Amino acid sequence: MTYQNYSLAQLRQADAAHHLHPFTDHKDLRAAGSRIIARADGPFVYDMDGNEILDGMAGLWCVNVGYGRDELAEVAYEQMKELPYYNAFFRCSTPTPVLLAKKLAELAPDGISQVFYGSSGSEANDTALRLVRHYWALEGKPEKNRVISRDWAYHGSTIAGASLGGMAAMHDQLHGAVPNIVHVMPPYAYELAAPGESDDEFGLRAARALEDAILEAGPDTVAAFIGEPVMGAGGVKIPPASYWPEIQRICRKYDVLLMLDEVITGYGRTGAWFAAQSMGIEPDTITTAKALTSGYQPLSALLVGDRIATTLVEKGGEFFHGYTYSGHPVACAVALKNLEIIEREGLIARVAEDTGPYLGEALRQKLGDHALVGEIRSFGLLAAIEIVKDKETKTRFDPVGRAASLVRDHAIANGLMMRAVNDTMILSPPLIWTKETIDMACERIARALDLAARDLRGT
Repeated sequence: MTYQNYSLAQLRQADAAHHLHPFTDHKDLRAAGSRIIARADGPFVYDMDGNEILDGMAGLWCVNVGYGRDELAEVAYEQMKELPYYNAFFRCSTPTPVLLAKKLAELAPDGISQVFYGSSGSEANDTALRLVRHYWALEGKPEKNRVISRDWAYHGSTIAGASLGGMAAMHDQLHGAVPNIVHVMPPYAYELAAPGESDDEFGLRAARALEDAILEAGPDTVAAFIGEPVMGAGGVKIPPASYWPEIQRICRKYDVLLMLDEVITGYGRTGAWFAAQSMGIEPDTITTAKALTSGYQPLSALLVGDRIATTLVEKGGEFFHGYTYSGHPVACAVALKNLEIIEREGLIARVAEDTGPYLGEALRQKLGDHALVGEIRSFGLLAAIEIVKDKETKTRFDPVGRAASLVRDHAIANGLMMRAVNDTMILSPPLIWTKETIDMACERIARALDLAARDLRGT
């Protein structure tokens, strides 16, 4: 590898001199120096300091089949030799995106059989926003263009994605969001449920915030509701069981399209191909990316329901939208092989029946009594640990985010890659994790919690 001609110090120097990172305080990073991850294998990544780190985030929610899969490298190489690239414009296509679209139509929930490709979840959500607004215009209702989202939602980093999302800090830096997008309360019972309110009662109340927003705007102006089945980057916020059925009922009542963002939950993470299937949701669009290729190639696929697709085909004429890399043949070849691996190795059934239930059980049994742990929640191979100063009152340490950052730093130092979102620790491991891997992670989290508690004494 070319980088092996450079020392760690030289790479860090070049990184600080030239590389602008995503979601980063660059002044702070350049003072401290970046961690250079050089290689990976199975569930582990290795940095250039020689540390082996158990990857509890599957890269960035995406490396579902783990690292070092020769099959994925080989299929990319073969496709590159045969046809490294051709576009999908001008009435052209190539074999792998055609076959991948066919496969995705087979795996998708009923009523969804069309696919539009991009290179990232952000691009897919841009496409979904444009498509649902265009759909209503084609149906003679151009005024039906408002989209309702949720606070703390994450739908990407493009201008449209950040506007759809509910991250206040991202909105502040937009200096002007895409218009006609509004946000309602998220289904986050731990902080937002009223005293004595049951999970089911809270789930219904959170869902009816959507109905209130529709009625306030007028149903004839609302195009769609967008939501993640489980809110990921906002802190793995898992809705009560009553939430999504009520959302579905409200959308149908007012003829509002349902846009499901499964960039994180798609391709097995919840114990089904899609969380829509795990939760009984019937969406009009499903945004997917990340685990579609297990991160080995950049690729997104917007799955489009037949209602929208039929109107687009029959009434739409030319759809003036697309990307240079829509349906990239190499990325699609990797995706096909990745889906084959997930099927062949039974990874989805393993999550549903074995490792998913065990992850939640192990976290609660081994960490639930720790003084810093306010709540542990999980769904499939997604989990969150709330870090609190007081378990009874749910009081946080001041400033918010400091305590979880300490836990994260100690976890990484002790060989586990975790992520902190405000004062929530989150896990999204590769689907290849076993019970033994989960036990290893729990031991390292326990150590990190103990060290963070030591650091926080007296604060």
